[in-house]
Amino acid sequence: MSRLEQTFAHLKAAGRRGLVPYITAGDPHPRNTVALMHALVEGGADVVELGVPFSDPMADGPVIQLACERALAHGTSLAGVLGMVAEFRKRDAATPVVLMGYLNPIESMGVEAFARRAKAAGVDGVLVVDLAVEEAPEFAPTLRAASLDCIFLVAPTSSERRIAAIAQAGSGYLYYVSLKGVTGAASLDVGAVRRKLAEIRRHTQLPVAVGFGVRDAKTAAQVGQVADAVVVGSALVGEIAKNAKRAKVLPKVLGARLRAMRKALDS
Repeated sequence: MSRLEQTFAHLKAAGRRGLVPYITAGDPHPRNTVALMHALVEGGADVVELGVPFSDPMADGPVIQLACERALAHGTSLAGVLGMVAEFRKRDAATPVVLMGYLNPIESMGVEAFARRAKAAGVDGVLVVDLAVEEAPEFAPTLRAASLDCIFLVAPTSSERRIAAIAQAGSGYLYYVSLKGVTGAASLDVGAVRRKLAEIRRHTQLPVAVGFGVRDAKTAAQVGQVADAVVVGSALVGEIAKNAKRAKVLPKVLGARLRAMRKALDS
């Protein structure tokens, strides 16, 4: 059983919802990322989503776009991100790590080489934002051969037929994009999320995580009533931006922000 399977099985057995924070690797500086990952776990993270910075992050709003710019300005690369995961694994062998990013850096490294190196570093799953399910037969088997989960996005506009195809191709969990737009774009409609998740669950037994609109503890608690896990990204990355020149305080700041969400989810 993979780390992701174990984590979601334990959450289900305990009747709890998963908390999945996202940060961009290399932001505000590559030397800070591993400490921030540990701070997220200490703050209550069940899974850590680590963004691979890319020059054209089309699905992301301005907060994460700027994070990518800061990370790239410091020379953060896909190889460097894998090195960060390997460093994280020296202290934490239990928390699943999912890389979230875009196809171009992976293709530049080579899909087979990437899968091999990601597994060796301690990565558990990969979410490629611009990988359509139609391309999965060329990509997902390579990840699975390296025992990596291939995680797909499901949009509010996804048809039932497309949801079925995504559910068939995906593993680890499905990531439901809770709103039409980019990350951090708007307030979400929990009722609409509930209805769409019911549709998704007709096609899969995989856990469903919900993100793109979770801003605070209150929203996390609302989403946690209907989802298996809650993903929070822009709210945390925004804190990194505000404190970029005071990087030493960031583990404490992010840990506190996440603990509030963890408490709200568990209450």
